[in-house]
Amino acid sequence: MAFDTSRVLITADKDFGEMIFREGRPHKGIILLRLGDERPSNKIDVLQRLIQQYSGQLPGNFVVATDSTVRIIEIKS
Repeated sequence: MAFDTSRVLITADKDFGEMIFREGRPHKGIILLRLGDERPSNKIDVLQRLIQQYSGQLPGNFVVATDSTVRIIEIKS
């Protein structure tokens, strides 16, 4: 559904990495949250920082965000 509506998907499910890298499924961008602190307030804080600092790099890429780090994996089409 995210692909069909041109949206970046936010998830904590690591299976999306397999779908993208091994199966080559289409996507508009994936943000994988790997947080030690799963409280909603922390998720919001991490996502706000991510969007403020990396908004131009989120579409089309696979992004892994932790409580303190961000890794952006560019997906070649």
